[in-house]
Amino acid sequence: MTDFGDKNVVVTGATGGLGTAVVATLLERGAICHLPMVEKEVPKQLPWYGHARVHAHPGENLDDELRVTAFYDELPALWASIHLVGGFSMAPLTETPVSEFQRMFTLNAVTCFLGTREAVRAIRRSRGGGRIVNVAARPVLQPAGGMVAYSASKAAVAAITTAAAAETLTDGILVNAVLPSIIDTPANRVAMPHADHSNWPKAEQIAETIAFLASPQNSLTSGTMLPVYGRA
Repeated sequence: MTDFGDKNVVVTGATGGLGTAVVATLLERGAICHLPMVEKEVPKQLPWYGHARVHAHPGENLDDELRVTAFYDELPALWASIHLVGGFSMAPLTETPVSEFQRMFTLNAVTCFLGTREAVRAIRRSRGGGRIVNVAARPVLQPAGGMVAYSASKAAVAAITTAAAAETLTDGILVNAVLPSIIDTPANRVAMPHADHSNWPKAEQIAETIAFLASPQNSLTSGTMLPVYGRA
């Protein structure tokens, strides 16, 4: 079992299906979780609401450069940063407006870029090395039609990950990304009620992989795009 030993870890997108599972997994392993979130108030139904090692920061804007920089500047010595915030959309290439392409790029790539950049700065200040985990997507490796804006934005996440990994290896910072397929969450089940949900990877399973990549036990792996498809 990975052990974080009271290390400080940032998780963006912590209120989503995957984010909730990641935070729960990190808390089980002793991490102190810092959670910037766009919600004005922390949702009380979350299983980790009020936990002593959760420091929630509602009302943050994760695509605002000044806000993101200020958030990371105020953290204690940072060990890891996990960037889960993002979104999905589908439309044929010829029916995708530039506005939707830009929206996907901002939601997925810009938030990842800012989080990765500021995490590197913060981890370097702590001088103890650290870990960064991003979330790309299966279409990065296995292209699919009907989601050009989403696929392009997640390809940018992959590029940010590999570039950052190459640039920070001498700092002891390991940077990786997981590539999920469709995650078994309540929202996805509602959206696709007739799909075979048994083949979808569970959020808790992906959270285990993310926790390992973010942990001190990961001492070798950096610059990888790790598929977490399940049987889907």
